[in-house]
Amino acid sequence: MNWLFAVLVTTVAVCGANICPCERAELCEQIRQQRDFEVFLFDVGSKTWEFYDWSMVTTVATFGKYDAELLCFAHSKGARVVLKGDVPLSYIVDQENRTAWITEKVNLAKSQFMDGINIDIEQAVDQGSPEFHALTDLVRETTEAFHREIPGSQVSFDVAWSPNCIDKRCYDYVAIAESCDLLFVMSYDEQSQITGDCIAMANAPVAQTLNGYDQYLSLKIDPKKLVMGVPWYGYDYPCLNLSQEGICSIDKVPFRGAPCSDAAGKQKTYKWIMTQVNSSLSGRLWDSEQKAPYFNYKDQSGQIHQVWYDDPQSICLKTNYVKSNGLRGVGMWNANILDYSGETVAKQQTEMMWNALFGC
Repeated sequence: MNWLFAVLVTTVAVCGANICPCERAELCEQIRQQRDFEVFLFDVGSKTWEFYDWSMVTTVATFGKYDAELLCFAHSKGARVVLKGDVPLSYIVDQENRTAWITEKVNLAKSQFMDGINIDIEQAVDQGSPEFHALTDLVRETTEAFHREIPGSQVSFDVAWSPNCIDKRCYDYVAIAESCDLLFVMSYDEQSQITGDCIAMANAPVAQTLNGYDQYLSLKIDPKKLVMGVPWYGYDYPCLNLSQEGICSIDKVPFRGAPCSDAAGKQKTYKWIMTQVNSSLSGRLWDSEQKAPYFNYKDQSGQIHQVWYDDPQSICLKTNYVKSNGLRGVGMWNANILDYSGETVAKQQTEMMWNALFGC
């Protein structure tokens, strides 16, 4: 009897991970429906997901701790929930390591009743290197495994704002796009490599951003594979000097071969920005060339800062491109960082940011 009891306890412990955490069992069924238009968001934790505009959301990539409540709620709204996938490329050059990683991710997705994976690998890769080929193989093999083991699942891959070896990410973008379901284009951090003057600039200038999509499309990548990612955050740059023309000189912080980068600043949430701009020296300003808002403020020590960010006006100028060029959809990094307090002004600002995803 003791032996049988021990077996039963072990069986329950092993299977326990696969017990549906939702009130209704059908909410643990994978979402298979394909939406014509994707609104793909990243969630990094906390409970702000309760306040998202779920009439829009189609896919949630969970970059925070696994939240069963989020999964159940998203499924109740017909939205997918997908894992984060990241791994050192040097590790998966070996076929056995690659297969083991994929198997682990598939099993994790199954045990958590999830609907796919978002592969977020932003490592520098030399064209034609072992890592170059291993990455391409990883995306193809991951997609094949997820589609086989979780029918209807979605595999997406995060790419830079341009396919032109941004940050030395020289990937086989065409082959990767053919292999997976979606490319999430991270149209932000576009000042990660500043080769000209070391000055504060827009996180995602409109012309540069849209030129990046033109480049992807010129590779004959299917526009229905492309999701436009926009930033819901900005950069706060301490100015070494602020010229009479309003140009903010910044520290030289090199990155992957470039002498300067946005690492000279700090990322700030839209929630923080909307509060800070009201007490700034300049109020909201608009750069007509980069088509982005910014403002200047003085910190407690007396140093001048310049903050560049995106708001509904600048986002609309980009998301208008999505439908006019037949892209698959839109998304943002990240959904948590608006002000969901419900206060009247904050509520209006938040609604405008969600609505801007559909253009203007």
